Amino acid sequence: MAEPARGAEGPGAPNAADGDRTYRPVWLQVAPFLGRPPALTRRQWRVLGLVATASFFEQYDLYLFSLALKQIQGDLAVPEAQLGFLGSLVHFGALPACVVALVADRIGRRQVLLFTILTYRLFTGATAFTPNVQTFVLVQFLARTFAVAETLLAIVVIAEEFDPAVRGWEIGALDAIQSCGAGLAALLFAGIAYLPFGWRSLYLVGLGPLLVLAYWRRTLPETARFAAYRQHHTAAQPTAHVLRPLADLRRMYPGRLVALAAVVFVLALAESPASFFGPKYLQDAHGWSPATVGLMTFCGGGLAIVGNTVAGRLSDRWGRRRVTILFLMGQVAFTIAYYNAFGPWLVPIWISMIFVILGANVTLAAFGSELFPTSYRSTAAGIRVVVATCGASLGLSLESILYGVLGSHWVAICALAALALIGPLMVAAMFPETAGHTLEDISPERT
Repeated sequence: MAEPARGAEGPGAPNAADGDRTYRPVWLQVAPFLGRPPALTRRQWRVLGLVATASFFEQYDLYLFSLALKQIQGDLAVPEAQLGFLGSLVHFGALPACVVALVADRIGRRQVLLFTILTYRLFTGATAFTPNVQTFVLVQFLARTFAVAETLLAIVVIAEEFDPAVRGWEIGALDAIQSCGAGLAALLFAGIAYLPFGWRSLYLVGLGPLLVLAYWRRTLPETARFAAYRQHHTAAQPTAHVLRPLADLRRMYPGRLVALAAVVFVLALAESPASFFGPKYLQDAHGWSPATVGLMTFCGGGLAIVGNTVAGRLSDRWGRRRVTILFLMGQVAFTIAYYNAFGPWLVPIWISMIFVILGANVTLAAFGSELFPTSYRSTAAGIRVVVATCGASLGLSLESILYGVLGSHWVAICALAALALIGPLMVAAMFPETAGHTLEDISPERT
């Protein structure tokens, strides 16, 4: 990890105890799925705990929409053929997250991250009061903007704060804790029939983290790498244009940007309909109750989230490229198997599908943060989100079109999932290996 810039000030400024690698946080005892953690400094544990807590509730919000899709559809009178388009519109909320990421490359990770946490929580709570589908889409669009911005900034913070040998594990640990938010959503969804306002009550739960925002504000530090970069950059180029990171990204590493964008686009197009319709598939095609779906998601997801840390640790040892290819191929196979499974096979196949999806997301997130320099790392993450959003939205729209032709959501989803086989081929042909290398060696600053 890069050492903090001398004279760094503000909340979370480094002190002598920050370098202690014998420290273990208390919350680690309730996260056995992280396995045996590496020796991290006190500062690293603090950063991981803070950004993971925020991401936990972000994932709660995102998965809740998919879980309660059937109930939202009934309450707001959404036609069956329009469900894919509804999901597509909400997914487009991730596009403005690119602007938020650009700001983070100019004024710092810490300030922007705290702002996104506050804002997406407020829009999540507002979702509970939406009277019609139009208002629902608008509020969820805005909630998605800041939730996605929070996620990508959390990954950037982790990449900049941790040692090269364990960077994959740390991103996997962040995603594993984040996935527990989906588990909480599933657990609460199991009791949706008993809640006074149905699905709306679940969105009100999302206001909870506002109570601890003041604590995050005091203790979340600026990343050491960005503090050092800003100190040098301010002295050398005090009047740099606000769009400078975007221009540098296009000029300095265009090949990497195109390669990453191509893989992310194809995978998002193929995977988004499969994830979006997963709970509805169990209820419509197999007659599962919301309680059964929620309990299966909570219990099975508790096993599947191990995919995050497994993928991260394996990619640190065997290489990002090899592990990414393995998980992407598994994603295609298990997605198609899930939407053709029946009886007792549904649960283990679903667990396997989520396991490989989470693992693939970890390694691609690592690539997205490692392939670009500090000066525009957040901007690159924002571009990746824009591309993924376009792919996911197009995938959901194509699903609605294919549904009209094929007459089945499940056949349409399998047809789109097969497109993801292009992803492993592109990773093998276009991606460099990044595991075990410092960020400065992988992506040096260029002038």
